[in-house]
Amino acid sequence: MRRLLPLIGSPHPGGRSAMTCRYRCGDACFHEVPNTSDNEYAGDIVARAVSRRGALRAGAAVTVVAAGAQLVGAGPASAAPASPTSPAGTFGRGPGSGGAGGGAARGLRFDAVAPNTDDTVTVADGYEQNVVIAWGDPVLRGAPAFDPARQSAAAQAGQFGYNVDFLALLPLRGERGRELLVANHEYTDEQLMFPGYDPENVTREQAEIGWAAHGMSVVAVQEDGGRGTGGGTLRAVPRHPLNRRITATTAFELRGPAAGGDLLKTSADPTGRRVLGTLNNCAGGTTPWGTVLSGEENFNQYFANAGAVTDPVARQRLARYGLPTGASGRKWEQFDDRFDIAKEPHEPNRFGWVVEIDPYDPDSTPVKHTALGRFKHEGASIRLTRDGRAVAYSGDDERFDYLYKFVSDKRMMRGNSRWARAHNMTLLDEGTLYVAKLTGDSPAGEIDGSGKLPADGEFDGSGEWIKLASGNRSFVPGMTAEEVYVFTRLAADRAGATKMDRPEDVEPSPNSGKVYVALTNNTNRGTGTNAKADEANPRNANKHGHVLELTEKRDDPAATGFGWRLFLVCGDPADPSTYFAGFPKDKVSPISCPDNVAFDPYGNLWISTDGNALGNHDGLFGVATTGRYEGQVKQFLSMPTGAETCGPVVQEDRVLVAVQHPGEVDGASYENPGSAWPDGPGKPNRPAVVNVWRTGGGRIGA
Repeated sequence: MRRLLPLIGSPHPGGRSAMTCRYRCGDACFHEVPNTSDNEYAGDIVARAVSRRGALRAGAAVTVVAAGAQLVGAGPASAAPASPTSPAGTFGRGPGSGGAGGGAARGLRFDAVAPNTDDTVTVADGYEQNVVIAWGDPVLRGAPAFDPARQSAAAQAGQFGYNVDFLALLPLRGERGRELLVANHEYTDEQLMFPGYDPENVTREQAEIGWAAHGMSVVAVQEDGGRGTGGGTLRAVPRHPLNRRITATTAFELRGPAAGGDLLKTSADPTGRRVLGTLNNCAGGTTPWGTVLSGEENFNQYFANAGAVTDPVARQRLARYGLPTGASGRKWEQFDDRFDIAKEPHEPNRFGWVVEIDPYDPDSTPVKHTALGRFKHEGASIRLTRDGRAVAYSGDDERFDYLYKFVSDKRMMRGNSRWARAHNMTLLDEGTLYVAKLTGDSPAGEIDGSGKLPADGEFDGSGEWIKLASGNRSFVPGMTAEEVYVFTRLAADRAGATKMDRPEDVEPSPNSGKVYVALTNNTNRGTGTNAKADEANPRNANKHGHVLELTEKRDDPAATGFGWRLFLVCGDPADPSTYFAGFPKDKVSPISCPDNVAFDPYGNLWISTDGNALGNHDGLFGVATTGRYEGQVKQFLSMPTGAETCGPVVQEDRVLVAVQHPGEVDGASYENPGSAWPDGPGKPNRPAVVNVWRTGGGRIGA
């Protein structure tokens, strides 16, 4: 009899199935918290503030963006809950629903989708959808049509990969109605991919298919027959000359200050400058110079046998990154020694980086940037300083881990010449790496872990960016620069960074320059010996997450000081611990577990969710960040059973989302799908990219 993978029983943090937790992150939330440091956190700092007045004077030292801008939003009166009603009565065409007639910010004028558990992609009334591309669809010339019963590693290497997390849609000059879709492939769920899968007896072919289903895809897409009129269906263009697959065996170049160091050398690569593949790519970002970034997140789960390491320093480093002491879940170490830490102790050090690809050059070698540090990168997003230096923001998606930024030394060259592109591809090689320390401006006694607002009406304060390393110089006592880059978590521990509730996607607003950080959840907050609630993470046992808004001093992304506030404290609007930037709580969609974020052309923030802990399916939500509707959250679409919303791209006339791991529910398998999406009942579930447009064309939410 076929044996299914042993799964830990639900409930799981954030509402996820046991299967998702096992395959996506190796049950990270059921392991000991990797961050065992005793560095200070915001609540302790505030408690020692000499007085409330002193704390406010410190906060006032932070200068914000432009005249009239504020670090804080509504005061105590407007921040108070507005007689919450049952959320079920606040959707559709009722007051505040923001239908086509108004009642919402421009770009968000649609009737909100009601929370639901329907096994389909449900979109707002007046909108249509189509599947652009799904797992196994041909990408490269010669790739066969998808046949799940006869899948092979060779076929998968030319086909669209598995679970997509990040999406980018880039222009294709000279090709009317066409754009270039770039997608990453976070992880594989072999139990849903293979007939008769036995996790204790993995075959080489299954392992190699898994390698080929990871990585990234570059695929040309065509709109509505190539008319280029905006909106309408979007289809993949197989065999386009720019189409490309990047897998777990594609050659990458390691660049930056740690490249070539002893900590990155292996028997297969004694130079420490060439590594095969990219794994567990989560969110990402596009650069002003036309390339795409992607973050390697839960890479630790692919490696095995950390328990064989006896050196205490090496063991500490492996534990801080959550490397398993025994066999890995997928058993890849049985087929390639590089996944066996006992044989290749430095191979894990070659993952956990931000990668960069040039989607316009299918022959280019992708890069891993060591200057941005090594941790569980959710992604990386770029903002330019006034003098043209690149600033990359990134979160470390782990309970009690940190928020980072990198500021380049060199300036971006304008134009699209070969020389300019070559220069700009080196911007992330040299610069300064920082980690964030946040201080609240309220007395510690007002932050009790319940989510109750402090007396000033907001969770807010000031912060500093602490230098970790720049080039070959370390600012962390007792660590070399190479050690800072390779073991960045340990460096940030020593620097006293603020422990956050799973920092995921981090995006600067192209309109205001303010930086938004999705903090998905942290049910360990305040439990046992774990860090208690502080003003930046104000709820113990935080299962719904929150969104932080950060304003750099003088609106300079290279600044070392900033102001911050919690823009959203997520959950059921009827829950007094929730907060929606002061907007009336009876006029918002409930939202739980924010993950990927993006902006539309009007400056609205769009949030995809991962693990809705309210009992509904995940979805995509828009929220105004300024004006009279600031804080009004509206659900635009929802996911099928078991699926997570990923990779939103929000253009003027279309929205793209990735439907990740549909049908990934406990007890599901290839033979027993947990969802009928997208191909109908009884067929294997296929993660896919979905395109949504307004019926008849026109602007989204106009």
